[in-house]
Amino acid sequence: MNLNFFKDNKVLAIIPARSGSKGLKNKNIKTFCKKPLIFWAIKAAKKSKLIDKIIVSTDSRKIKKICKDFDVDVPFLRPKKISQDNSKSIELIVHAINYFKKKSQFYNYVILLEPTSPLTSNTDIDKAIRTLYKKRKSADAIVGVSQNINKHPINNVRVNSRGHIKPYQKKLTFVRRQNLDKLYYFDGSLYVSKTHTLIKKKSFYHNRTLGFVTPKWKSIEIDDLTDFIAAEAIFKNKKKFEGIRQ
Repeated sequence: MNLNFFKDNKVLAIIPARSGSKGLKNKNIKTFCKKPLIFWAIKAAKKSKLIDKIIVSTDSRKIKKICKDFDVDVPFLRPKKISQDNSKSIELIVHAINYFKKKSQFYNYVILLEPTSPLTSNTDIDKAIRTLYKKRKSADAIVGVSQNINKHPINNVRVNSRGHIKPYQKKLTFVRRQNLDKLYYFDGSLYVSKTHTLIKKKSFYHNRTLGFVTPKWKSIEIDDLTDFIAAEAIFKNKKKFEGIRQ
C-alpha cells in the first residue's frame, strides 16, 4: 500500500489523563510494571511510524510533570469544566484540535490512546491507521473491539426484587460457545478518526466506523483494582500470548 498519503496527512495522538479517578485512585500514574501507567501509551505512540504529534491532555500539574520526564508534549492544562467524571472524550479532543487550530497547526487524523489500555502496541496503532486509510472511501473511523464470548448477552439474566433470576431475553437459553453469534464490545484499546468527521459527528461511533478486532488478552481496560492486577499479570507474560488471536 502506498503510504505517501501520510506525508500530506498529519496524525495527532491524544493521550487523556485527568487527575480524578474513583474506580482506582490516581490510576493514570499508578506504578504498572515499574512505570507510571501512562508511560505505556506514550511509549506505544512514540514507536508508531505514522503518528506526527503526540500530546497528553491533562488537568493535573503532577501528571504534566511526570509526562515531561518522558519527553512528551503537554502543551496546556485541560480546563476543569471538561475534566469532570461526566465529561466526554470528544470535549477534550475538540479542545486540543482548537488549540492547535489557533496556532495554524492542522491534523487530518486523530487517534485517542487511553492509558487504561496498556496492552495496545505501536503495531496495533499503525495497523489500525493503515486499515482506515486503505478503506478511506467507505470509512471515516476505526475503533478497538473484542469478541464477546464469556459474557455473551444470550447467557445474561436479571435478578428481580425477590432474588430470582429472570432471562434477559425471552427465555433462558444455553448455547455452546462455538455456536454463539459473533458479537463484539468496545474494548477501549484505540480510537482513530478523520478529524473533520469527528468534529462533525462528535463521536467515533457512526455508520462509517470500522471495528479493529483485538484478541481477548489485549482487550482488558483498567477501571478498578481487579483489572489492574489482571492487566499487569498479562503484560508481564505478553510474550506467551503474542501470536494468539483469541
